[in-house]
Amino acid sequence: MAVVITVPICLLLVVAGVAVFGRAEALGDAGTTRSEVGLSLRIQALVHQLQRERGLTNGLLGGERGFRSSLTATRKRVDSALRRIRSESAVAEVIQRHLQRLADTRVAADEGSADRTATLTFYTTAVDALNSVDPVAESAAGADLQLRRGLAALRELGTAKESVALERGLLNGVFAKGGFHGSEYQTFAEVRATRVAALARFRQVATPSQLAAVKQAFSTEDAKRATASEDRAEDAADGSALSADASSWWAAMTVLVDDLYAVQQSVGDDARDRADRLSRDAEIGLAAYLAAGIFMAALVAGLAAFASRSLTRPLGALAGTAHDVARRRLPATVARIQQSPPVEGELFASTDAPETTDSGLFAGAVEIAEVAASLRQVEQTALHLAAQQASLRRNTTESLANLGRRNQNLVRRQLGLITRLEHKELDPDALAELFELDHLATRMRRNAESLLVLTGQNPPRPTAAPADGLEVVQSAVAEVEHYRRVVIAEVEPVRVRGHAVADVAHLLAELIENGLTFSPPTEPVEVHGWFDTEDHAYCFAVVDHGIGMSEADRERANARLSGAGEEGLLSAPARFLGHLVVGRLTHRLGEGTQVHLSETPGGGLSALLAIPGRLLTSAEAASTSPPPISPVVSTLLNGFRAGVARAEAQSNQGASS
Repeated sequence: MAVVITVPICLLLVVAGVAVFGRAEALGDAGTTRSEVGLSLRIQALVHQLQRERGLTNGLLGGERGFRSSLTATRKRVDSALRRIRSESAVAEVIQRHLQRLADTRVAADEGSADRTATLTFYTTAVDALNSVDPVAESAAGADLQLRRGLAALRELGTAKESVALERGLLNGVFAKGGFHGSEYQTFAEVRATRVAALARFRQVATPSQLAAVKQAFSTEDAKRATASEDRAEDAADGSALSADASSWWAAMTVLVDDLYAVQQSVGDDARDRADRLSRDAEIGLAAYLAAGIFMAALVAGLAAFASRSLTRPLGALAGTAHDVARRRLPATVARIQQSPPVEGELFASTDAPETTDSGLFAGAVEIAEVAASLRQVEQTALHLAAQQASLRRNTTESLANLGRRNQNLVRRQLGLITRLEHKELDPDALAELFELDHLATRMRRNAESLLVLTGQNPPRPTAAPADGLEVVQSAVAEVEHYRRVVIAEVEPVRVRGHAVADVAHLLAELIENGLTFSPPTEPVEVHGWFDTEDHAYCFAVVDHGIGMSEADRERANARLSGAGEEGLLSAPARFLGHLVVGRLTHRLGEGTQVHLSETPGGGLSALLAIPGRLLTSAEAASTSPPPISPVVSTLLNGFRAGVARAEAQSNQGASS
């Protein structure tokens, strides 16, 4: 039901958002238009003064010296208008480009060295450039028809005024000179045609009051005198002399231009007032839509809170149950299944989870109750699969352990038989073959013991008395295939306690076998042994010069060798079973026993086994004056310590994170 109510309200919110956006956009457009109209009026103020300076300068160049005083005052007004508008970024570039030579043009006009046509063109080009950047010329004025028509009227009136002002300046020079010269008449005709076309377009968009104001401007006595002068100018198209007075023409046309400028300002004020009115309306509309949007948002929030109250409690309970199953009940039950001995007639032990969900808890939320029931089913299925996997792993491990024990017993009997035959045999060749057979059987015994180590059911081989370190190494070498490639470099005297001899020898055999396997058949594998007085331990090093390992592979191998890896007998790749055997034996030898792989100087891999002092006889463990350590051993020991320190740092970092 909450969804049925919320969806239409959300749609209303979307509609309100769109409306608010539209009002905000209208408010922005109105503000922009108002600013543009203000800028346009300031531009037209500068244009108006430039038009006056253009006309007076053209008359002065035509020979009318009486314009000099009026021209000086007009130039001051132009400079003042320039200072007011120069900071506007929209017109700064135009001023820089088209009015940069204004001072030079004025000097040339005062000296009488300027060309009248070129000077008129200079001013006209500047006026046209200013009109082209007038923002009203590009403003769309939003969607308001009245404002668009007002801006269009302002634009067309500006064009008509420029034509009148250009005609005033052109004929001012013509009358002062006494006739048309060159292409001046053609320019005069084009200017009048532009004025007529602009006024025609103005009449199409102007309001009645604006039309009346323009009509009044063209109906004054000065405008009529100007029209009479224009008619005389039209009759002089053939270049005949003109007797019109330049001063009278200038005075009459100046009144007309000023009247048109007044109308232009009035039209601009009307457009700005309309933009202000639209801005206020947009503000009011925006406030209303915002209030409606806030009300709808509050309504949606209230309905959502009301609807969520019926869902929060069962969802929270369901989430708590799911977390309890995932984090506590299921892992604990799976661990109990995997660790407990099998019970006859039972596939797996029952969990402490409730069999049914709380109907009162999920009342009114049928779908949530169904999800809870599905979660319970998932839990039961997971337990069932875990029990099956545990049973399969247990049966497989027991089968392998049983097979390993059988092989171990058979190999022991075989070794006993071979030993008796060796004692009776006198033929050297036959005795050598019996020795090879004995070596093969010894390797078979190690493989059987490795299988029992992996299954976790192999008790250590009984050894009554401690053994010398060299004897332990020789025992390990005797259990590898290519024992002839093993070089026992130097092994400092040490006595290993009896209960640890077999495991240390087995562990060394696995390391030596690994070095022989991954090194060229022509390269020897070296075995070193020395006391580490700093760590109060005895170290064995198995050094090969084979292919080595990458840093990532070496880190994973060290994890297996330390017993910290998560891989087991049934999950680890077959080529890494030797690493797992070493890891199990290291764990069985107890705290302080460490195995670490590092790079061999010059290429290859070195495996170092550190045996704590508690596994050595007291006399040897307390030795305080061991022989000096060789450079090779020193390098291996330093690499071993650095690798162990790095592994401990990574372990601590993982625990802290």
